[in-house]
Amino acid sequence: MASDYTYTFFRISQTEQLAASVAQYRKLRLKALSTSPDSFSSTHEIESGFGDKVWEQRLSEKGKETFICAASHIGSGTAEWVGQVTLRGPLTQDEYDLPEESGQPPVDPDAHSEQWQMLSLYNLPEHRGHGLGKRLCLEALRYLELERPASSSLVRLMVKPQNTATVGLYKSLGFEEVGRCTLAEAVMANGDAKLLPEDYATRSEYTTRGGIIMTRIVPGQKGEA
Repeated sequence: MASDYTYTFFRISQTEQLAASVAQYRKLRLKALSTSPDSFSSTHEIESGFGDKVWEQRLSEKGKETFICAASHIGSGTAEWVGQVTLRGPLTQDEYDLPEESGQPPVDPDAHSEQWQMLSLYNLPEHRGHGLGKRLCLEALRYLELERPASSSLVRLMVKPQNTATVGLYKSLGFEEVGRCTLAEAVMANGDAKLLPEDYATRSEYTTRGGIIMTRIVPGQKGEA
């Protein structure tokens, strides 16, 4: 099937053609939540109720950069968004820090001038198996390397251990396991604290330290100039 498509990768503009981007992003996101609910901390039930304004705020939100894989069927010229990954940052030290029991090493803010969270990596099932997830991540990491003013960026992600293929992908990109997180910590690190239920602190599914924390350093070219 993939031989019938050409793929392009790009960062969503937060100002240009926002309405068109919102329509494509909402379609991709809701399909992802429907087909792979275990891959996300949010749910289709929650996000299908979002209005246009919420989706616009997501794409134009300061401190988030979203990268897209678009598939164009050869001969049709029509492009569909089929994959995405998001960077959140630069994070403040308070946003990045986790409790000591997480095992996450303390960060020297002088060693890494920016800290980022990578989240929401997803490809539609019919387009998997062709390296698109890796290329999406590389597009995001390239942005940090070439476009950000930092001398280096520390990139963190949190992933469920049962997602072995995804863990393997991240390791192939140079990410290393550094600790364990709770679901609540992952939701907050992704900037979605408002999605947590009021009683999350008393619920084991939110407080069990089962998620894998992985990090990678990205040297910056602009910061070296």
